[in-house]
Amino acid sequence: MKANLRLLTCLLSLLAIGLAARAADQAPAAAEDDAAVSPTVLKFSDPAKPGKIRLHVMWGDVTVTGADTPEVTIASNIKNKNVPEKRADGLRRLDSEVTYSAEEKDNVITVELGGEGPFPTDGDATLTITAPRATSVVIENSLGGDVTVKNLAGDSEIRCLNGEVHLNQISGAALVETMNGEIHAAFAKVPEGKPLSFTSMNGEVSVLIPADTKANVRLRTQNGAVYTDFDEKALVTRTEAAHGRISTHIRINTGHPSGKSKSESMTDSDWHAEVRDAVREAARAGAEAAREAAEAARAAVDAAREGIAEAHANAIPAIPPIPPMPHVMPSVSGGKVVSGTLNGGGPEIQIATMNGSITLRKAQP
Repeated sequence: MKANLRLLTCLLSLLAIGLAARAADQAPAAAEDDAAVSPTVLKFSDPAKPGKIRLHVMWGDVTVTGADTPEVTIASNIKNKNVPEKRADGLRRLDSEVTYSAEEKDNVITVELGGEGPFPTDGDATLTITAPRATSVVIENSLGGDVTVKNLAGDSEIRCLNGEVHLNQISGAALVETMNGEIHAAFAKVPEGKPLSFTSMNGEVSVLIPADTKANVRLRTQNGAVYTDFDEKALVTRTEAAHGRISTHIRINTGHPSGKSKSESMTDSDWHAEVRDAVREAARAGAEAAREAAEAARAAVDAAREGIAEAHANAIPAIPPIPPMPHVMPSVSGGKVVSGTLNGGGPEIQIATMNGSITLRKAQP
């Protein structure tokens, strides 16, 4: 028994020594990792005017939060490529890694995420940004990732291929388009004279607005239901098949290639054709990136095959070329439209989804 206790004590001592050594070995690496992902702080060149943040993200989650601050702070689990890497051991990384860049010009901060390889090598990327409350954001997420915008009074323009979009306590105009993902938007107030537009090909859309909001509403779904908790006196609607004209074309920026401004009248087919084109373009960009990644992988396999063939003098059948990925996208057409006025009418609120339900709720006082 005593021998067993001595053996157990010895094993525990060895284990404690091993854990201590492991912790000591990992401490410098942790410090280096912290240094590698230190936040980036930028200022708008004219802080007296509302600034804008543009984000171009291929993959990863994005969160933008408004705060009482004059600066823009970017925190991420990946490095800013413009910040030199400092390692205590003097080593530098040779393989590809995912990084981001951020620069300010003319009161616009542009943030871009990318990497040298076709796929991220450091896991899912995250960008957490804190900005002045009056800041506007334009976010393009071309492959995948969730987007969250909170406590901003500026306008929000968001386009995603795969991922959910959450807008929390915002009070500016909003244009949101996503291919596969839900949209949840909660407004502290709806701006006067500014439009709200939400479109998802596959996913439910839920919008929460103050009870006294004045708006013209147009809610369209192909496969899904339309719900509201506004009473029939406040929200007066009619339901019809998806055809006819809409009164206003929703767009935050009027400098669109179509040449149409937000005050022009357009048919349902015009509006949904434009939405479809926007979503198709996002899908096309994603498909092209995936095709390039597949070709890069095939090239790596070819190189490995040639090396094996030379070593063993055996011919290995070539991998056939990868054909371009088809750009197939269902059209957002048909279905039903619920249109009407809320509290007598006002700015346009348009919501459309092909597969999913629509909910228009009133915020509780």
